[in-house]
Amino acid sequence: MEKRKLGNSDITVTPIAFGAWAIGGLMWGGNDDHDALEAIQVAYDLGITTFDTAPVYGFGHSEELLGKALQGKRDQVQILTKYGLRWDATVGEYHFSLEDEKGNAHKVHRYAGKESLIKECEASLKRLKTDYIDLYQIHWPDNTTPIAETMEAVAQLLQQGKIRAAGVSNYSEEQVKEAQQTVMIASDQVPYSMLNRGIEEELLPYALEAHVSILAYSPLQRGLLTGKITENHQFNAGDTREGNRYFKPENIRSVNRFLEDIKPIADDKQITLAQLAINWTFHQPGITCALVGARNRKQVKENAKAASFTLSQEEMQKINTALEQVHLAL
Repeated sequence: MEKRKLGNSDITVTPIAFGAWAIGGLMWGGNDDHDALEAIQVAYDLGITTFDTAPVYGFGHSEELLGKALQGKRDQVQILTKYGLRWDATVGEYHFSLEDEKGNAHKVHRYAGKESLIKECEASLKRLKTDYIDLYQIHWPDNTTPIAETMEAVAQLLQQGKIRAAGVSNYSEEQVKEAQQTVMIASDQVPYSMLNRGIEEELLPYALEAHVSILAYSPLQRGLLTGKITENHQFNAGDTREGNRYFKPENIRSVNRFLEDIKPIADDKQITLAQLAINWTFHQPGITCALVGARNRKQVKENAKAASFTLSQEEMQKINTALEQVHLAL
């Protein structure tokens, strides 16, 4: 699989990254560790060498699984993790509540104070069984800590060699600019898909100009772009997509009409609509990598196939023309 330069850093990443949120288990209806470890190995075997995780994914479990699975492969893979969501201390700004595997509720706070950040880094290094992290990203903006303070701590970790590059996640253009005043920012991880293109207004033009990579998460718009969701779809209890603005019946109808329009392109290449959507995403200007989750080998194989074909200019134009007819009630 091809490699792409991550911003102005000396790191290269694959255009598809293994999103390790789901293997943490929490918020995804549980997880099978054997399947997760196998999925990570299959991803590596298929050329996906970029793995994105975070401490809050399963309260450390996702990082632990990656650490176990990637032993002996460290110099061949890129480990991306995050900081700034604390569930073990009442600090910063309340974000949401999350239950652990025993059903105990924990309040998760956004906090990226200097001492907290350094403590988090040490804990992640231990769970990941490594002495360095390739890309260290603030998970969400922390309105209680000055960005300069946070980035000073990141600069310290860079100097110590504990991380190779600094990244941010869910940062606006202005927040990235502010962070850049203290440390070089390699990337911003933000939601981006065929249906969610808000970053094209301000963030993406700046990122292109400043050579900041965009790591796109939710490229399938939480499954809506797979073509498997109908307007009468029954979501399981606790599924947060129910009531989400993208999943209004009229929006589902509009998206499915679009998917029918582009299905001949997928059929011609013998690929799925999901694979087509992922490929379209990481071929957009400024998008360095698309993060796609997987919990087992089958899902990994399906994801990896999204990098096995090339869309012609004519096919890309057909997709973009069809997209112009999608009108969502958001």
